[in-house]
Amino acid sequence: MLLVEVEGTHTLQNTYDSLDIHLGQSYSVLVTADQPAQDYYIVVSSRFTSQVLSATSILHYSNSAGSVSGPPPGGPTTQVDWSLEQARSLRRNLTASGPRPNPQGSYHYGLINTTHTVRLENSAPIINGKQRYAVNSVSFIPADTPLKLADYFKISGVFSLGSIPDNPTGGGAYIQTSVMAADFRGYAEVIFENPEDTLQSWHIDGHNFFVVGMDGGEWTPASRLTYNLRDTVSRCTVQVYPKSWTAVYMPLDNVGMWNIRCENWARQYLGQQFYLRVYSPANSWRDEYPIPSNALLCGKAVGHRTRSL
Repeated sequence: MLLVEVEGTHTLQNTYDSLDIHLGQSYSVLVTADQPAQDYYIVVSSRFTSQVLSATSILHYSNSAGSVSGPPPGGPTTQVDWSLEQARSLRRNLTASGPRPNPQGSYHYGLINTTHTVRLENSAPIINGKQRYAVNSVSFIPADTPLKLADYFKISGVFSLGSIPDNPTGGGAYIQTSVMAADFRGYAEVIFENPEDTLQSWHIDGHNFFVVGMDGGEWTPASRLTYNLRDTVSRCTVQVYPKSWTAVYMPLDNVGMWNIRCENWARQYLGQQFYLRVYSPANSWRDEYPIPSNALLCGKAVGHRTRSL
């Protein structure tokens, strides 16, 4: 498989016999039909699970001289290091992407000073006798009013900024409608820290980010020395290996109320998510369109009036 694209980023065209695709991610590959004309297995297997699940399909040449023979290729190993090295090999093709004055890699993300650092640690606490999941010890519950409506109409009592810390606390977990504040046009360093034995997959709505580093163990400021500040891929979903960390640089270039969540639906539903409020005091249509006049309102937003576009 010749890898050519990852979530909108043209990559160096490396060839892979197998690809690790984590929850919420997408890849584009080219397969050249240049083998002897017969049938071949294509196998998809789960990775890092106690039970390996596999699905098999057949690649059939129109002039096939024979059916598949022998057993399908074996399932994936549980070697984290192998998968980690593959993830690091995904690099941006700096000379690709069409007839434009500047090539794709002309955005020098590694030369921009970060405005603040956020560290996000996942956990699996028991709260009130029930299994929950949390970020920085906060397990998210939805409010009775959509957060964007509450923010737009300045409705109090729905959420509060700073209801989730921007660093792990190590304290007891609790339930909260968690919202983190951020400033428009900031440039954030976000570190996802995974002390658990399970692989995590994180998605950030409304933004792409540059995956600058990932490694095993605990993140420290010295970990920045290992960052790829030149040609990493830009994406919106990233994996964090067991007992490991992943660091991203993210331009806060999109005003709004954005969900940051685990892509494992069970963990997401039980609290491993929160909202990032990217705020601009300009209140300009250049930065964010107002809510349409025919928008459906619910919760505490019922009775408020929207402005016409």
